[in-house]
Amino acid sequence: MRLVHAHFPINVVIPKDGSEVTIKNFLGGKQDKIIKMQIWDTAGQEKFQSLGFAFYRGADCCALTFDLTNPSSFEALDKWKEGFIDNAQPDDVKTFPFVLIGNKVDRESERKVTSQKAEAWCKENDDMLYFETSAKEGVAVNEAFIEMVKKGIARESTNQILMPDSIGGASGGGIKLQAGKKDNKRGGTNVKGTCC
Repeated sequence: MRLVHAHFPINVVIPKDGSEVTIKNFLGGKQDKIIKMQIWDTAGQEKFQSLGFAFYRGADCCALTFDLTNPSSFEALDKWKEGFIDNAQPDDVKTFPFVLIGNKVDRESERKVTSQKAEAWCKENDDMLYFETSAKEGVAVNEAFIEMVKKGIARESTNQILMPDSIGGASGGGIKLQAGKKDNKRGGTNVKGTCC
């Protein structure tokens, strides 16, 4: 919500299927491309896990998110990453653009997961990018997603990545990219993403 709508909702209603799709446009890439990011938020709750898997296939990026005040959310990262890999089936797991997001940095006094622990996990997972964010306060949210998209674009060797006709897959944050030239016409770069 913070990334797309620039505010943090007080009362969040999780859709019945446990997922939400939002869209955010960025200007970037080569030749000032418009990057249209579709973010598929799979809620990260156990009861929605199997539903989230259906959204991963074809994703170009993945944001794995945990709560800095909840150690069990950090301990579940391996499960979420494995679920994403099993369902998205990226061609090269070692170069796939994952980013780890530790959220709720605004609640430092309640922190249960240290930066060092998260950074060590990232090192063990192919030097994954790591950001500490606050969706509530807007700290580093844009930066995390922009860096993830940059990695997704850099990984792709062609100018256009087409959306699949159907989507099936896991939980985490996946993004589908489609590059287009900067203009006032409909189109642009599409990014399909999910966030756990």
